[in-house]
Order: sequence, then C-alpha cells, then structure tokens
Amino acid sequence: MKPSQLWNWHGVIGRRDYVLWGILLFAIKWNIDRFVLPMWLGTPQINLSDYLQGGAAKNDWLTPEAVQNHGWKLLLPALPFLWAGIVLTVQRLRSARLPLWLTILFVVPVLKWFLFLVASLAPRRDEPEPPLLAGAREPMWLERICPHSRIGSALAGVAVSCALLWGATLLSTYGFRQYGWGLFLGLPFIAGFLAVLLHGVHVPRSSLESLAVASIAVVVAAVGFVLLAIEGVICVAMAAPLAMPLALGGAMLGHVLQPARRRHRSPHLFCAALLAAPLMLGTERLADATAPLLEVRSSLDVAAPPARVWPHVVAFTELPPPTEWLFRLGVAYPQRAEIFGHGPGAVRHCVFSTGPFIEPIEIWDEPRLLRFGVTKNPPPMEEWTPYKNVHPPHLDGFLASERGQFQLIALPDGGTRLEGTTWYRHHMWPVDYWQLWSDYIIHRIHLRVLTHIKERAEVHRELP
Repeated sequence: MKPSQLWNWHGVIGRRDYVLWGILLFAIKWNIDRFVLPMWLGTPQINLSDYLQGGAAKNDWLTPEAVQNHGWKLLLPALPFLWAGIVLTVQRLRSARLPLWLTILFVVPVLKWFLFLVASLAPRRDEPEPPLLAGAREPMWLERICPHSRIGSALAGVAVSCALLWGATLLSTYGFRQYGWGLFLGLPFIAGFLAVLLHGVHVPRSSLESLAVASIAVVVAAVGFVLLAIEGVICVAMAAPLAMPLALGGAMLGHVLQPARRRHRSPHLFCAALLAAPLMLGTERLADATAPLLEVRSSLDVAAPPARVWPHVVAFTELPPPTEWLFRLGVAYPQRAEIFGHGPGAVRHCVFSTGPFIEPIEIWDEPRLLRFGVTKNPPPMEEWTPYKNVHPPHLDGFLASERGQFQLIALPDGGTRLEGTTWYRHHMWPVDYWQLWSDYIIHRIHLRVLTHIKERAEVHRELP
C-alpha cells in the first residue's frame, strides 16, 4: 500500500491493497461523519447501520435543509474520500482489465456493493500473457456444468437467474420483511448479469442474444412469482418498469465481461454476483430505514355552500361500483363512511372494499375542517393470483395512512372548494418510484370520494 495510490490515475492496484484501502478509508470517513459533522451541525451521532445506507434514514444531518444550510460542511469532508475511492476503483479495474466505465457504479446506491465485490475478486491481468493453446488447461467448474449449445446455455442462464430472484425475494420479503433498494434495483441487475454471463461461458454471444436472454429471465421470473405464490400479478406488474431496464443494464455488463471473451475464464465474477445479493439485502436489513411521511392533496369545486356539503363529508352514503380500471384490477376503493359520535373524539369508519379505516376525529370545526387520525388500515389491494390464500407481506402495513382531513373553503359565488388530504407512509424503496404509484392511487381514491360528495350536495341543493 502506497499513499500515491490515492491520487495516481494511471497506476494499477491489486485485490489485497484495494480491499485494505477500502476498509481504511471507510473507517476514517465514518468516524469523521460520526464525530465531526454532529459537532458542526448540532445533530445526533450516526450509527454504523444507518451509515451503510447513506445516513439520512434516522438522523437529520443529511436532510435537504441541512444540505442547504451547511452544504460546504457536508461536501468538504466527502470530496477527498470520493476522489480516492474513484481513483482506487479505476486502478483496480485497469489491473483486472475490466471496463473503466464501471466506475460509475461507485456512486450508485446498492450497485456499489456489486462493483466492490467484482473489483475485489477479479484477478489481476495487467501483464500480457500468451494465448493458451487448445487443451492446454483443464476447464473450470463453471465450464463443466454449463451446456455448450446456444439453447442449453441460455436455459442455464435463465434458470440460475430465476432461482436467485425467487430465493432472494423470499429472503427479503418473508425473511427480512423489507421491500428495498436491494430487491428492486440490485436483484434485477444481478439477474441480468448472471444470465448473460452463463450464456457466454463457452462462446461469445451477440448483444442481441444477451439482451434477449436477460429479458426472458425476467419474464420467466415474473411468471414464477405468481405461480409459486410468492407475489400477485399487481405487484409484479408495478415492479416491472423498474426491474426490466435494470436487468438489461446488468445484461450489457455481462455481455462485456463474457468469460468466452476473456483470456482467463475465472469464475470470480460469477461468485461476485452471487455474493452481492445477500450483501445488498443484509446491509439494508441492518439499516431498517424509517419511511418518510408523504402527502397527497386533491380538490374540486362544489356548487353548494359549506354548510350543505359538511354532512356528506362527515359520513357519506354507499358509492356506486367503480368503473376505473385501477379499482377493477383489485386496488382497494372506498364504499361508504359512517360516523359514531359527534365532535372531537368521535370515530369515523371509512369502509373500503378490503375493510374499514378506523379514524378518530381530532378536529371538528363545522363546516370548515374535519381532521382525523388513522388507527387501523385495511389491506391496500386484493392481489390477482390463481390461489386463494396468497397474502404477501406488503399487504400488511407497507402502505399505511396516518391521518387525513377534509377542508371546506367558501367561494365568492356561494360554492365550496372541497379539499381532501392524506398523510401516509410506504415502506418500499426507492421511495420516489413507488410514490408515483401510491400518490396516483390515493389521488384516484380522493376523487372518487370527493365526486360522490359533490354529487350528493348538489342534488340536495336542488331539492325544494
């Protein structure tokens, strides 16, 4: 280990030094962030499990407000370590004759663990070697077990990738009870990588073949999730737009690193992919990140005064059967609302197709504001599945409403702007991706209720 390895872009570095530098730099950076940043920012110390996930899960030292107010204090300690990490990774990839563009994974959440394993296990190949003669070596174990034919190697790649996806998904969802970055980002990427790696063990495959094998692996795995009673159709369909591009990205990496293209047909890359899956999932389990509180607000105008709208807000009659495709596919939808009591402390039951929300009233400001907490959430959907008793963990508390409100704003023309708001959490990552689905679903639920209230209030307005 030499200090010049931390800034020399043109050098090479072996596996041992790369791992040792990684451990040393990680330890130094963690302790700086653990002791120095809290003193600068006046925030609690960060623990190791949170730090592995970026530090923002349970502490406020890396919130948007902290970055805005103390950006230079956060950036200054990070830049030298970011520089050193990228430089060391470039040297390690060059030493192993791996594509240098893989360095971009160094700054990608979850996938950085895959890159670290690949760079740590790939053998050094910076010295030119003469080509091996036919029959000059024994085939490695991966070559012995993988079929030679195009169809056989493709089937082997699909089978191993599907087995990894099914097994790791069961571990993550039923074992760790988490739906996180590793499940939705890391596993599809590794699955595409493995499928192509096995397909190209004996003969270099074309890029089109590589992409096709990875795509087939994802489709077969998706069907298997349903047939093996691991997940339902709705969840699989929602995850597909995220999983497929990542699997194709892993496939292109596997295509570049096909064993048949390389002088040494080492199984290290295959082992790195298998080890990366439990590392990603296990790290996330240690962090146990807290889901952020999200908000959805919807509104529409009612041609009736607030006093006439209010009774239909507090409790509303049976809604007609839904016509929206979303609810007909199995997503839970509101049916009616009942109130027990009057004023703060009363309990409202908003009955959905999967069960009631129990909503104790917190603010009863008639006819302006009705705010309530939520003490019980029904399942968010009924999964499409060929079996009767499939109940994936995400149906229990992974999408949970915490409170809501209806606000009635009087308009100059005598009408009412009716506004519904829900505050909720979903324990699925990446949050931004799944929030697209959850926000849309909750907005459609809002509109279904608000439209019904509007129709009932305007009908009563017209009665003598």
